[in-house]
Amino acid sequence: MVDPEVLWQVAEFPAHARGHRGAPPSLPQVPASVETPSLFDDEAGGNANADDPAIWRNAKDPDRSLVIATAKEGGLRVYDLDGRQVQSLPAPPPRRDGDAPGRFNNVDLISGLRFPDGPHDVAVVSDRGRDQLRVYRIDAGRTGAPLVDVTDESAAPLVFSAGPDEVADQRTAYGLAAYTDRRSGRSFAVTSRRHATALALAELLPTARGKVGYRTVRTTSLPASFRLPDGRTWTPCGEPGELPQVEGMVIDPDTGDLYAGQEDVGIWKLDADLRSPARLIEKVRSFGVPGTWNPQTEECDAGADPGFGGRHLTADVEGLTIWRDPEHPRRAGYLLASSQGDDTFAVFDRERGDAYVRGFRITAGSRPGAPDGSQECDGAAVTSAPLGRRFPNGLLVVQDGANTPGTTGSDGEARTDTDFKFVDLGRLQRAVRL
Repeated sequence: MVDPEVLWQVAEFPAHARGHRGAPPSLPQVPASVETPSLFDDEAGGNANADDPAIWRNAKDPDRSLVIATAKEGGLRVYDLDGRQVQSLPAPPPRRDGDAPGRFNNVDLISGLRFPDGPHDVAVVSDRGRDQLRVYRIDAGRTGAPLVDVTDESAAPLVFSAGPDEVADQRTAYGLAAYTDRRSGRSFAVTSRRHATALALAELLPTARGKVGYRTVRTTSLPASFRLPDGRTWTPCGEPGELPQVEGMVIDPDTGDLYAGQEDVGIWKLDADLRSPARLIEKVRSFGVPGTWNPQTEECDAGADPGFGGRHLTADVEGLTIWRDPEHPRRAGYLLASSQGDDTFAVFDRERGDAYVRGFRITAGSRPGAPDGSQECDGAAVTSAPLGRRFPNGLLVVQDGANTPGTTGSDGEARTDTDFKFVDLGRLQRAVRL
């Protein structure tokens, strides 16, 4: 295990390739084709807050493919390709009085999880409220309720916490990425810990009763402090007691590499089984900028930029997703990352050692009533597989953290309004020239 307090040595970069550059240059703009209904993070809205999507392709009928998405305390939402809600599944209630209820943070899919009665596709969810994983079988025949909770409660231990009192501190399961090991056929989920740098690898364990439990295989931690080229030590500024956390994660199905977005640091790459050393392959622009926590504003007051940051991502680094080239899915394609701080997305070439290609923005369409763009994006998911008539070239789904035009409640106060935007992948390819 890597000690999160270890000082991580940062290599010097050429002057032309480093520094906090501020706003990025003009980027291609791609309109969203579809948006889902608004979710409202208040009592009237069931404390629902859009966060992370996953795309499930119906191989027998691609037009009936689904988008499965987390809504935090609002549980899970399932949408069709027109953005209409198909199903809503609640998060679990609190274990005991005074405890937090379930709060679904991230979701990913396993195709063909090996059950005793045969393979089934499942959605795996990180429950931040209860520090657990939950598993839902996807049943295309149940058109009005395709997801079925198959979590084995007797074999779903706390992921990071020692007990319920520690769960109450909410340093719990946060980001999530799932995969099946090609050599063994066993399926796993990697989770990150909120307000910490820890990662945990859990093996999914289907039972004879058709349920799914899990066991922790190993853990590791990413660095929290870094040695800069000028000899100084830098730790990203945050609320006292909180370390720079990871949320956005994705596993390359072709290489078995895990990409992990440490929000205020950058993108790390390591083996999905957490056995290899982690490499920081892309830094945020503000990397190395000193900061002091201001308790009055509850924000960090930034100091002078020493010029050691990256050029393409503005903190926070959020949703990571892999776009596989349909012509050469095992040799080519791209890593997409949400650059939340400037409302853009960055594209990195997997075939060229994850080199940066270009960025883009998701914006509002020009026709009346068209969806707005994506701002403050958390989660993202992409597939290049054809999804019927609606998205024959594939689909990108992104969270919109500031849906417009926005809504006010009966008290006149603005409501937190979030949703998901669907982007035609063919249109994106043409705009970004990939």
